Amino acid sequence: MNPLERALISLQGLTVGDAFGDQLPLKPEAVEQMLSSRALPPPIWRWTDDSNMAFSIVAILRQYGEINQDALAQSFAMHYDVSRGYGPSVHKKMRKMREENARWQDVIAIDGSASYGNGGAMRVAPVGAYFAENLPRVVEQAKLSAEVTHAHPEGIAGAIAIAVAAALAWQLKGQQPPDRQAFLDMILPYVPDSEVREKIRHARNLAPGASITLAAAALGDGRFITAQDTVAFTLWCAGEKMENYEEALWFTLSKSCDRDTNCAIVGGIVVGYTGIETIPTEWHNRREPYPEWFNKDS
Repeated sequence: MNPLERALISLQGLTVGDAFGDQLPLKPEAVEQMLSSRALPPPIWRWTDDSNMAFSIVAILRQYGEINQDALAQSFAMHYDVSRGYGPSVHKKMRKMREENARWQDVIAIDGSASYGNGGAMRVAPVGAYFAENLPRVVEQAKLSAEVTHAHPEGIAGAIAIAVAAALAWQLKGQQPPDRQAFLDMILPYVPDSEVREKIRHARNLAPGASITLAAAALGDGRFITAQDTVAFTLWCAGEKMENYEEALWFTLSKSCDRDTNCAIVGGIVVGYTGIETIPTEWHNRREPYPEWFNKDS
């Protein structure tokens, strides 16, 4: 399988996860009922900013065979859609790049010290899939993909960690999967010193059999929308449920706060190990189609 095919499969896992995770009802009693019955939300499952930015990443990989930062920033700005749930700071950045023709380097400098959101991590799994055969290259390219919107080391470390996890899922395909502790041990050497790395180490050290409630309390569940609060928890979930795409997403959903992003990250990783055929057809059919611009450029 060639690199682009791997990236497209990761994109499928990411977008279905993103759209699925964004469908949970608002009322707590309805949430509990849905989770206990495994009742699928009605279509259409609309994807969010997680997918919209991942489309740009795969489009750039398809065009250049690597992350071209200027082209990626232009694609992010060109295809920015205010209705897709971007964070407040991203709205500002995208508008400056699109409406004022600002350079991305100048835009991220505005709030560089605070740009440690989980946006670099949420969209990066296809980068790991594309470069799965070369982990140092995964690190390099994940960093490039994050830097377009994230100047803070934590935001960049989060993207690197998720990309490496996605690459390892592909490398492990066809083998007996490692347990969660072994999987996280494989990721840690590639993650720069950071709070993200320490949180991953903490996730690795949680006892076998630890509940997802405990993991969310110890690691965060995405409620603060930061890399520090998201990446370790999603890697813990992926490591716990690597063998089953569908179960991995239900499991992640059961204790997530930033549900669409957490499910996008886990889906983009796990599908590399399980294969595209493990995405339920019904889930795929309920997800909103890809945007016309992405399909047109295929």
